Amino acid sequence: MDQVAPALQQFLTEFKRVASAIVDSYFVVDSERRIVDFNRAFFALLPRQVARGLKGKRCYDVIELNICKSECIAQQCWRDNRHVRLDEISGSIIGEASKLRFILSAVPITDEHGNHVGALEIQRNVTDEAVVQVKYQEMLETEARERERLANQAQGLQTR
Repeated sequence: MDQVAPALQQFLTEFKRVASAIVDSYFVVDSERRIVDFNRAFFALLPRQVARGLKGKRCYDVIELNICKSECIAQQCWRDNRHVRLDEISGSIIGEASKLRFILSAVPITDEHGNHVGALEIQRNVTDEAVVQVKYQEMLETEARERERLANQAQGLQTR
């Protein structure tokens, strides 16, 4: 991997002082979308064979999200030059079959001239919450159908 841009290295040095406060998984990419830093939570998401040699891999070679090809969140934050948040993003870890759901955030990292040198991407895994929400919605729909069926039965009894 090429050497990290000085401005990105400075960001990483300063960021390390507060990074432990972030409980969600995160990684930092350079302007070529190569992973230059990550936390233990991100590392733990990955199977061992993917996690090995993580630095230098492109983010889309590690985690495949439904936005990677069309609307990469790092590219969005660079284009708009601001923080970007995306909800209910689905994807999977390369080499894993299970689908995951995330809330994603990205913020551009710039040098002293405002040139983009990288991005910080944070992933909140909301897979379990999404599953519970779907089951809850299904339960409500089943309950509504049952209420309607009982109301129709009761109405049928009254008309006899």
